[in-house]
Amino acid sequence: MVAELLCIGTELLLGNITNGNARWLAEQLAALGIAHHRQAVVGDNRERLIAAVREASGRCRVPITTGGLGPTPDDLTTEAIAAAFDTPLVEHPEIWRDIQARLGARGRVCSPSNRKQAFLPQGAQVLPNPTGTAPGMIWTPVPGFTVLTFPGVPSEMRAMWAATAAPWLRQTGVSEGVFASRMLRFWGVSESALAEQMADLLALENPTVAPYAGAGEVKLRITARAATEAAAEVLLEPVEAEIRVRSGAACFGVNDDSLASVVLELLRHRGETLAVAESCTGGGIGAALAAVPGASDVFLGGVIAYANAVKQALLGVPAAMLESHGAVSDPVACAMAEGARRATGATWAIAVTGIAGPGGGSAEKPVGLVHLAIAGPDGCTSEGVRFGASRGRAWIQQLTAGEALHRLRLAAAPPEG
Repeated sequence: MVAELLCIGTELLLGNITNGNARWLAEQLAALGIAHHRQAVVGDNRERLIAAVREASGRCRVPITTGGLGPTPDDLTTEAIAAAFDTPLVEHPEIWRDIQARLGARGRVCSPSNRKQAFLPQGAQVLPNPTGTAPGMIWTPVPGFTVLTFPGVPSEMRAMWAATAAPWLRQTGVSEGVFASRMLRFWGVSESALAEQMADLLALENPTVAPYAGAGEVKLRITARAATEAAAEVLLEPVEAEIRVRSGAACFGVNDDSLASVVLELLRHRGETLAVAESCTGGGIGAALAAVPGASDVFLGGVIAYANAVKQALLGVPAAMLESHGAVSDPVACAMAEGARRATGATWAIAVTGIAGPGGGSAEKPVGLVHLAIAGPDGCTSEGVRFGASRGRAWIQQLTAGEALHRLRLAAAPPEG
């Protein structure tokens, strides 16, 4: 094994924060072609940290740590690593001067506790922190074992990685080739159905294909290893092409694509615009669209219409329709979509109305029932979808937003041929 990740912080063990650093670092290691087969989380405890580092020294060449580099008493990473190899800490005056200057520039008092960040194990190389006060280190306490330490603040860690650590790792010769990967994204197909459809591809060794499931979305990651990035990309091409042929319209994007970004780009290419009318999602569809940079040239706006009075006043839904069909119905969903389209002048409009729960359902209209309407140049279509109640309100809202965007993507897609 070449590398290991050791993330430090009691807050990680308690679940107070998500360990996004491990995910990001794993992706960076893969991109550099550096193998790693183990990740660990240790709380802010000196003895357990010492034990974890000593254990790693018997397994890997490059342990990478995050967290525990600050000025507070529970920031024990540097001290514990030094103690693991019976090495004294020595002060780096240049680090202390830099800390004083940085804090002074921010109008903050530099307390004595900040000084501990200037101490590193004897022989350690400073890993500069361009955006924070806590530096990391690159230290080889024993031959063939080099420790890299980073703060837990993601922005600081990423800046340090790009500026110093990644170039150092490229030069060490620990790479086992170069990895390249693509994440294909799917909607409207289950993970099990997609895995069955791609069974022979999931058995490939290089490239490898692995499925992942989310809230309504399924992903297939294709990963190839070769001597160069260009060669790895070549290996990905035929596998991606075969997956796209087999999956058809279910594959909506790749890598950082989202249903919202794909829909916006599709409509942008056609010179068309979009509006939304939302009841049960409370603005979730609009938020997904607005999160995409440059959305404003396509997404005109929308209406959050929970109350029937708002549906009537702002979207023009007839009172008689609400009375006879109820707010959760295809006629009302279509009236909402047409109302949004009419009010904004948009080419297309999405409308959703449903019961997200946990209360408010009935035998006829249970929790999880949502009506989704798509209005466009050729009229409006609406359908009721039963998402079920077992996974809760947020799940229903998230699936509703995704399904609505998926249906618009299919409706607005240019005909094949």
